[in-house]
Amino acid sequence: MPATEKAIELARAAAAAAVDVNAEEIIAIDVADRLALTDVFLIASGSSERQVRGIADRIEHTLRKEHRMKLKRREGYQDLRWVLLDFDEIVVHVQHAEDREFYDLERLWKDCPFIDLPGVPAPEKGSDESSDSEGDL
Repeated sequence: MPATEKAIELARAAAAAAVDVNAEEIIAIDVADRLALTDVFLIASGSSERQVRGIADRIEHTLRKEHRMKLKRREGYQDLRWVLLDFDEIVVHVQHAEDREFYDLERLWKDCPFIDLPGVPAPEKGSDESSDSEGDL
């Protein structure tokens, strides 16, 4: 069973909040068929610990205040390299860009569908893809 409409709505709201504070490489992955714990992973990157905190704070504020979501668990505020926000239907991962590249969650969940995030810039393609422009011919 795919992610619920509510989970998709929350992912889009969280992504919009992340865009507002200049988060990078924002994606949402429908993990509902693979995990019983949540429907969606939202992943976003920041270029510094301060930005990671700002992104996480904005997403948490948006989901709690505007969508009346209760935060179930928050982890990673000590180091601010990877902050996890668990709202049940959606789990948000805000990672420092270096850690995001290292852990590569997108690769781990590559068999799951990505969720369209209107108004969110598409992530840049990784270095594993061909750098020539054959696809543009």
